Amino acid sequence: MRKIKEGDKLQIHCYKHDGTLHRTCDEATVLEITDKSLVCANYKTEIIEKGGVRYHTKEPAILIFYKDEWFNIIGQMKEKGLFYYCNLASPYIIDDGLIKYIDYDLDLRVFPDGSFKVLDRNEYRFHKKKMNYGTDLEKVIDYELQKLINMKKNNIGVFSEDMIEHYYDLYEKMRLKKY
Repeated sequence: MRKIKEGDKLQIHCYKHDGTLHRTCDEATVLEITDKSLVCANYKTEIIEKGGVRYHTKEPAILIFYKDEWFNIIGQMKEKGLFYYCNLASPYIIDDGLIKYIDYDLDLRVFPDGSFKVLDRNEYRFHKKKMNYGTDLEKVIDYELQKLINMKKNNIGVFSEDMIEHYYDLYEKMRLKKY
């Protein structure tokens, strides 16, 4: 198994609780690796959904995956400002050049004005029953959602705009070195 390093380009595979592949992302450039997280970036990368729908992202994004947290966070640098898309998900693993995690349906969408909304509650209820998430997993997901909301309310960590800008600058420097 090769050790990943800053500048490596990895793919992302998102699974559902039952092991089915839900979504893939063809490229994420590694910006930073710590004992707690993996920070990547991408721009105009191809996404393939479970049903075969393909599209390319339209804006640069900073992706933060955690080893011990049950969520990952995407900072999307859109024309209208910085948006966050936070997936309730298992901690990530690296497997043969792939970032892998399990998606647990619920998402927190944060808008440039600081407001936020919890998304996909119906999908979560459906999959919870269909895939038998279990009481312990439900408690973890509920706890982690509240933790994310509190982080946003207090602008902690990744919700500090300076943090995303720092990583975006790093990504731009890496991209410029390649050309």
